[in-house]
Amino acid sequence: MSVVDRGPAAVPVTVHDHVPTPLHDWTPMPFSAFLNHASTRLRAGMVFAFITILSLALLSGCADGGDVETGADDASWTSEAGPATEEATEPEAEPETTAPNEDDQDSDGRDTPAETEQGRAGGTTAGTALAMLQELEVKGRAPKTGYDGDLFKWRSDADHNGCDTRNDVLRRDLNDITLKAGTKGCVVIAGDLNDKYKGETYAFDRDPNNIDIDHIVARSNAWQTGAAKFDEGTLKEFGNDPLNLLAVDSSLNRQKGDGDAATWLPPAKSYRCEYVSRQIAIKHKYELWVVKAEKAAMERVLSTCDAQPAFTKNVAWPEPGAGDNAKTAEDTPTTKRPASSGSKSSSGSKSSSGSKSSSGSKSDSGEKSTSSGSGSSGSIFYKNCTAVRDAGAAPVRRGDPGYASHLDRDGDGIGCE
Repeated sequence: MSVVDRGPAAVPVTVHDHVPTPLHDWTPMPFSAFLNHASTRLRAGMVFAFITILSLALLSGCADGGDVETGADDASWTSEAGPATEEATEPEAEPETTAPNEDDQDSDGRDTPAETEQGRAGGTTAGTALAMLQELEVKGRAPKTGYDGDLFKWRSDADHNGCDTRNDVLRRDLNDITLKAGTKGCVVIAGDLNDKYKGETYAFDRDPNNIDIDHIVARSNAWQTGAAKFDEGTLKEFGNDPLNLLAVDSSLNRQKGDGDAATWLPPAKSYRCEYVSRQIAIKHKYELWVVKAEKAAMERVLSTCDAQPAFTKNVAWPEPGAGDNAKTAEDTPTTKRPASSGSKSSSGSKSSSGSKSSSGSKSDSGEKSTSSGSGSSGSIFYKNCTAVRDAGAAPVRRGDPGYASHLDRDGDGIGCE
């Protein structure tokens, strides 16, 4: 052991004697072995480099794909998307394939562009009749069990303005009207109708009556598509709703009956879009449903006018005494043709001097005519309102031939309204 002098205090250090191997004792590696070794190391390095480069390329590709999606998402909420982003996202836009009844949004909750909405199969635009139609339930027609048109209390003064509903409609829908003096501005005795169903304008004739008030959605149809569950007040509201009533040619009204859009449409094709739009608005208001054929017919009509707006026109009644160029006059009864042998009275029944006696004659409606009818006026008697309508005499007023109390259930002096 030797001591190494490291300063003031010498620290003993153990030193092992080691004699380095002389250089001349190292045996060199053969050259061929060296080449093999170098070649092996080189190949391993090349494989490693190739794997590294391939990995970097794959990672770069994935990063590029993520950038495109991020750019698209950013464009949906960033207000300052640059031109490069817009160019990248624009080609990826695809047509909408959303079903007609789904909300106007894509799967990410973003608003669908308006121009795409119009191109959608079966698509609709908000505020149109077609859009409102899509909101109606489609079901089969319910049975007519329990139906009675009188349940709707049609022609009653539902709005308490002092006038019955029929005259409210006439004051609203006729032009150049004349009101009967002494009726507080209610009863219409003359005027012209621009008939939307017929597409013609003609004068109102009370004898025989040539104007009916149509329930655009018929009461029977309403009953079979949900109204059977209405309470008394809602039935009355529906039966007298300005939205659901229109003055039209009486023969067309009877031709229509209780048909829906699948079985009857106005002859005037120019009015069909508005007619269907109004039917949809009525059913929507009262939460009535449509049957499959009815909806299909409505869609066919609206396909010719797919921008037809949902019906929102003002259809309220004018105040009593009001109307287009309204004037008041004394009512001049229509001159009746004198009854003579074999002639027919204005109501359609044969006079008592004809081949049939007054106690047993038949009217053209097939109902017997008699002078002994309770509360009847004159020699004409109608068994029911069906007979009155078949004879073309509806409505029949107190004092008119054939009027009877059993035809005037609400006692307002007008039967078979």
